[in-house]
Amino acid sequence: MNRASSVPAPLAWIDVVTERLGKALAWLIIVMMLIQFLIVVLRYIFNFNSIPMQESVMYMHAVVFLLAASYTLKHDGHVRVDIFYRGFSARRKAWVDLFGTLFLLFPVMIFIFVSSLGYVGKSWAIFEGSPDTGGIPAVFLLKTLIPVFAVLMILQGVAELIRNVLIITGRITPPPHDDDHLEERV
Repeated sequence: MNRASSVPAPLAWIDVVTERLGKALAWLIIVMMLIQFLIVVLRYIFNFNSIPMQESVMYMHAVVFLLAASYTLKHDGHVRVDIFYRGFSARRKAWVDLFGTLFLLFPVMIFIFVSSLGYVGKSWAIFEGSPDTGGIPAVFLLKTLIPVFAVLMILQGVAELIRNVLIITGRITPPPHDDDHLEERV
């Protein structure tokens, strides 16, 4: 059975969006490292300090951390204590992931989304800026990443839910997992 043709369109669409977003954000990590390197060089060699440059690294870090979380979920890269899970069959893993999505991921993300709306709304109401003189005047945009994070995680959670139901019902074969890359070997 061709796995690509057996995947429902909503699942394929969410996976494509998540994959493209994650790969685009990977480039931001390189930009962030270069700017951080420049900050260090300017500070210690030329005795020059730039608050906007320092804050830009913080903004980029927040963007990568919050918006790439769904990419990490898609690739099963989040920290997991899997003493029992690793020995489970693919179908049993799908059941665990299904319940984890329904009873952990969704409630937490819904809570984050709902509870962040007032916080973000107040920030937008005053167009909150940096507390530092000369800083980036866009803290309201930074705070907006919180509900966006929750929405992206819920969206990827829906994809994971669909994928796990399809695995449980035998409509698709689970993707092969190479667990060797997920842990350090001592």
